[in-house]
Amino acid sequence: MTALADRSVIVVGATGGLGLPIARRLADQGCRLTLVGRDADRLRATGVPGVVVAADVRKAASASQIVEAAVTEQGGVDGIVFAAGAVAFGAVDEISDDVMIELFTLNALAPMRLLRAALPALRASAAAGHDPFVAHISAVVAEQPQPGMAAYSASKAALAAYDAAATRELRREKIRLIDIRPPHTETGLAQRPLAGTAPRLPEGLDPQQVADRIVTAISEGEKELPSTAFTG
Repeated sequence: MTALADRSVIVVGATGGLGLPIARRLADQGCRLTLVGRDADRLRATGVPGVVVAADVRKAASASQIVEAAVTEQGGVDGIVFAAGAVAFGAVDEISDDVMIELFTLNALAPMRLLRAALPALRASAAAGHDPFVAHISAVVAEQPQPGMAAYSASKAALAAYDAAATRELRREKIRLIDIRPPHTETGLAQRPLAGTAPRLPEGLDPQQVADRIVTAISEGEKELPSTAFTG
């Protein structure tokens, strides 16, 4: 079990369809939050208590900016939830270089950079016995790549591969990395693609229920949430 009360947790994508309900649940459990998004006013409008950091996580410098805010304002970093992401639809010859670069930057490079920047603070948390964690919210396409979503699937699979290797490194330091791959969830992301139009999709999962499952996994010490963890 991981005690969440009074723990300093960064939530990236805290105004999003999944990031916001996760942030609310963590706040309810007594976490001291650093809320990250592109728009400071939108972050404040959520009503979730915490330090607001307006940052574009596609930019490399944002990682140190976010960590510095959490360390300065909240006294450290005990956890990270990375819930930002982007999607694109289209055949392999329809997705431009610019779209592919943005997909990989936001879905893979950004969480990798933030983890790297936060490692000194996470190590300090581990040394204090606080069971630090990093939760990367990926997608079912990391397990089951889909036609018409090849670039998106590849960006999510890249993060899953990184997590699989990083988990083995970080467990020696008592830092828990949670690779989370929910099935299609009704966050609205599919209606805001970088390119293309979403195919006809079955009704997705309720974001509130997915958020509940993720926060339960964080608090109960789970290390992986494959797509099957959200069914039944």
